[in-house]
Amino acid sequence: MSSQNHNQLHSKLSAAGLLITLGIIYGDIGTSPLYVMKSIIGGYAISRDIVLGGISCVFWTLTLQTTLKYVIITLSADNHGEGGIFALYALVKRTKVQWLIVPAIIGGSALLADGIITPPISVSAAVEGIKTFYPSMTTENIQIIVICILFLLFTIQQFGSKLVGKFFAPIMLLWFTMLGVLGIIQISNDFSVFNAINPYYAYELLMIHPEGFFVLGAVFLCTTGAEALYSDMGHCGRKNIRISWIFVKIMLLLNYFGQGAYLISQEGKTLIQLGGVDGNPFYLMMETWFQPIGVIIATMAAVIASQALISGSFTLINEAMRLNFWPKVKIKYPTELKGQLYIPSINWLLFLGCVGIVLYFKKSSEMEHAYGLAIVLCMIMTTVLLNFYLIMKRVKWYFIGALISIYLVIELSFLAAILPKFIHGGFVTLIIAIVLISIMATWYMAKKISHSYTKIVKINDYKKVLAELSVDLSIPKYATHLVYMTNANRVEEIEEKVMYSILQKRPKRADIYWFVHVNILNEPYKKEFRVTPIVIDDIYRIDFYLGFREPTKINLMFKEVIKDMVKNGEVDITSRYESLNKNNIIGDFKFVLSEKFLSNDSDLTFFEKVVMNSYFLMKKFSLSEQKGFGLDNSSVKIEQFPMVLHAPEIINMKRRECPVD
Repeated sequence: MSSQNHNQLHSKLSAAGLLITLGIIYGDIGTSPLYVMKSIIGGYAISRDIVLGGISCVFWTLTLQTTLKYVIITLSADNHGEGGIFALYALVKRTKVQWLIVPAIIGGSALLADGIITPPISVSAAVEGIKTFYPSMTTENIQIIVICILFLLFTIQQFGSKLVGKFFAPIMLLWFTMLGVLGIIQISNDFSVFNAINPYYAYELLMIHPEGFFVLGAVFLCTTGAEALYSDMGHCGRKNIRISWIFVKIMLLLNYFGQGAYLISQEGKTLIQLGGVDGNPFYLMMETWFQPIGVIIATMAAVIASQALISGSFTLINEAMRLNFWPKVKIKYPTELKGQLYIPSINWLLFLGCVGIVLYFKKSSEMEHAYGLAIVLCMIMTTVLLNFYLIMKRVKWYFIGALISIYLVIELSFLAAILPKFIHGGFVTLIIAIVLISIMATWYMAKKISHSYTKIVKINDYKKVLAELSVDLSIPKYATHLVYMTNANRVEEIEEKVMYSILQKRPKRADIYWFVHVNILNEPYKKEFRVTPIVIDDIYRIDFYLGFREPTKINLMFKEVIKDMVKNGEVDITSRYESLNKNNIIGDFKFVLSEKFLSNDSDLTFFEKVVMNSYFLMKKFSLSEQKGFGLDNSSVKIEQFPMVLHAPEIINMKRRECPVD
């Protein structure tokens, strides 16, 4: 897809676009009514003050955090239509502030960790509604149902979010409509619940009530999907998200206020008294005959809640690879539409993580302890990066200062309220986040170390010897066309190891030498190339300029470039063997790739040993260079090349003379 078409799709507002946005973007934040009010009330007796204070906190959190920070401000920080914390980092790294990589890696890891807890808690909270009308259903049976639903969800990811969006969109429209209708029915019995719009009730709960501040940990659950909403921007576009959010927010608030009206009518009782161990105001406020229907619709919506984080995780990993934060992994493009990608390894790792969460925590009420801690860290990191984005955009300093201060206070307050959950399960997502941070930091540092020890030489110094080698009949011909992939950014430069491979490892005579470099651009969709003749008919350099969402199929792209050059009369690719040349037979093309290994001659510090050994271990499980570039096995030669870090000092040895007879 061209960059222009992509931008048009992103700026396009349509009914179909709005509907698909419902199906892809809002699952996570849209299913929060399943557990937020239940978590706020907890095991305490229902009190009007707690209910109004809790709803007031939810109202202002959705207004300030989700609407203002994410939907209005952060969605403006898009990288050619792509969103997410790595897209934001890609924008602000132009400020040359080196330490910004820290919040980027912490935030990205925390969001991925959240992707492992969101599907289990959403699906479990929905399925547990069965106990409302079928109390004998055991926890083990619910776990089995949840795992089966998750397996189905992760299996259909390979068909792309276009299919998922079309299938899920009508269900989410039904879900949000149901939320609004259920809320209106309860609100009609008690309009006084709208008093909660007054922020004083939130203040009263937080400052006066003994347990008030820690209720924030439960309130935060209402906005956890905001970060996923930003990450998924590339799938639907900013305009569609902003317009559809108006409908979504109204439906969510109607349901929260409706649950509040129901709870106030039951003042003095506990949720256990009203609905047993798994008493949930979301299901309790439904008519008995409607509860089974409500559970089915809620379960379908919970499956979609997981979709937002899964597709967001794919986007995140794709951008992490471009920024050298993650090992190369296989990416599939299920459809031709923008933003559609599928990463099999990440998909099934997420699934295994989700199953582990379900088996460890067993119930959604227990999962709440693990939920939120990782994502609030991600939100704080986004706020830090957003500060630099606003500076870069030359926004007035007093506006930036006020805005960032407000959000740091809000998010640090959420963090303080959630921290007590750490020992009850919050440590699980934090451990996952730390593992992911370690992978990203190790890969990034190893790449920097590797790059700093790559020796670059001038091609001009080798032009004469390469031209002479090309016609040296005393050396057997290696290939008609010899192609090397190079990381050297400048046209006039090449890695020393490439020259070593051609001239010394085993002299490789070829009629034409090709050096190919791939530039991954900051924009998602672009395919361009440039050809630089270094020595006519002997040495050429090809630079590809590819968007970060474009598949890297060098084999096919290289053939297209050759066709273009032949058509323009720039190169003759027929075989130079006399008999083949007479019959216009095209010469053979051979690609040479070098795989590095850590040389035993390297003199490393302990830290460097840990980083580099971890890097080469991860490299074994990552995509090979050959597959990463989309090259055919038949035309590729892999060469091992030692990487020497801190070459040891010269050993001064004294020669002993041979004894004379």
